[in-house]
Amino acid sequence: MEFSLTTLGTASAVPANNRFSSAHVLNVRGRLFLVDCAEGCQILLAKHGISHAKIENILISHLHGDHLFGIMPLLSTMALKGRTAPLYIYAPEAFCHTLKFFREYFADGVKFDINFIPLKACGPELIISTRNSKVYAFPLNHKIETYGFLFREDEPELNVYKEYVEKDGLTLREIASLKAGNDVIRDDGSVLAVEKYAYKPFEPRSAAYCSDTAPFPELKEWVRGVDILYHEATFGNDMRELSAQFFHSTAADAASVAAEAGVGKLVIGHFSSRYPDVNVLLEEARAVFKETYLASEGMIFDVPVKKLDR
Repeated sequence: MEFSLTTLGTASAVPANNRFSSAHVLNVRGRLFLVDCAEGCQILLAKHGISHAKIENILISHLHGDHLFGIMPLLSTMALKGRTAPLYIYAPEAFCHTLKFFREYFADGVKFDINFIPLKACGPELIISTRNSKVYAFPLNHKIETYGFLFREDEPELNVYKEYVEKDGLTLREIASLKAGNDVIRDDGSVLAVEKYAYKPFEPRSAAYCSDTAPFPELKEWVRGVDILYHEATFGNDMRELSAQFFHSTAADAASVAAEAGVGKLVIGHFSSRYPDVNVLLEEARAVFKETYLASEGMIFDVPVKKLDR
């Protein structure tokens, strides 16, 4: 039951020092979500053994080139490789013009449906529901319309203690009811309490992705308690004024969100080319939130299953 974030492109507007711009993959139990798709995205996917054929959903945070310029090459390659499965793209509404341009000039040979779902949210809004997880979009505080994304596993079905199945002669109907979280009332009036007969097997996992954004108070509530938070950290404290001017966050800003939200782990990325050595950003973030890590090309941040004591 894999739940992991693979960071690929970690640069900001200008790729530099062997850093591509934004592109990341979240794996939720084998279902791949591509989050942002900058220039070189398909190269990074191939280099790190991530099959674009397995990507069902692409989430674009906003329409700046360092989050978008890889989308048309990726779509073209999908077509050349014979893709037939439908693809779903979630992005701000103005993305329709990019998609229209692609369809008019480069879509010969595309044999799969490209379904575009415009994003619009004032707070966390459900955009994708799968068999075992949900994805939400929420607005960020950037110069243009920009969204972050929240990924949550669904609450698991309860497990029934095996020792009670034979001991109390539980029927299939009773087991199903208990697994659904319901008490069972038998014909003789006795009650099989779900608290006694069933238990939660694991704690659902969660992740949040916050691309370009200046700090704002609601964010810590929207990402509260997630296991892993990816947050941009374009600048350090030495460029705090520039960060505010361009509606970005410093490494310390990102760490403050993580600390106030009580997240498990913070991953920072979207580094300005002004920082050939990004360890200075890591140090500034860790001074505020110890569990901070640098995003780097091909790095996998895994969230293991958190089994609960019976």
